[in-house]
Amino acid sequence: MAIAQLTTAERDAALARLPGWNLRGDGLAIERSFRFADFGEAFAFMTRVALAAEKADHHPEWSNVWNTVNIALTTHDAGGLSARDIALAEAIDAMAG
Repeated sequence: MAIAQLTTAERDAALARLPGWNLRGDGLAIERSFRFADFGEAFAFMTRVALAAEKADHHPEWSNVWNTVNIALTTHDAGGLSARDIALAEAIDAMAG
């Protein structure tokens, strides 16, 4: 079953509900940076996200430098943003507190 890419209207509506997330320059992903008190908190957050991503079988593109975690979400099978990215972004926001 093919995964549908979000329309521009769907993407814009989703971004309006996701403060802090921004459309990547190429329009194919959403991005957000998270800052924590220290590396331990950042790594704990990444562990929670990793477990949720594995359960959803949808994995972020991300990096971590000390207390900062940068995340990009895109659906490669859809060639850009899909509902899966929005659902994971909402779950990530809930985990970030």
